[in-house]
Amino acid sequence: MRLLLIMMVISAITTIPLKAQNWQTNIDQAKALAAKENRKIILVFQGSDWCAPCIKLEREIWSTDEFNDYAKDHFVMLQADFPRKKSNRLSAELQEHNNKLAERYNQNGYFPFVLVLDKEGKVLGETGYKKISPSEYIDLLESFKS
Repeated sequence: MRLLLIMMVISAITTIPLKAQNWQTNIDQAKALAAKENRKIILVFQGSDWCAPCIKLEREIWSTDEFNDYAKDHFVMLQADFPRKKSNRLSAELQEHNNKLAERYNQNGYFPFVLVLDKEGKVLGETGYKKISPSEYIDLLESFKS
């Protein structure tokens, strides 16, 4: 009986579709992927454990099925996170990488700060948190691609 229960749980877990965003954390890898797949890069500066608008953006846009379904075929998603809690501390290498991204793309230290980049890293547009639907946010990001 116990074996049957374990098999049912494993089966249920492995068949549940996961809709997590496929975040890149390295600008060079994001550029290479964007060039290979002919996509724009969405660079997101966030404070995942302290910035209320960042958390809302994650919940209302990035983690929705609608956004994920669109993004997987149209964008390379690049995350530069700046958590404050000790338990969420980044590796020294990733923290340094994010600091360099901020020096180049977010000198004013805005959070959340969302940039649309071309495959070479040139800024095409910028935005932040907006209380709009995922489809409206997609339209906003696409408007910067021209």
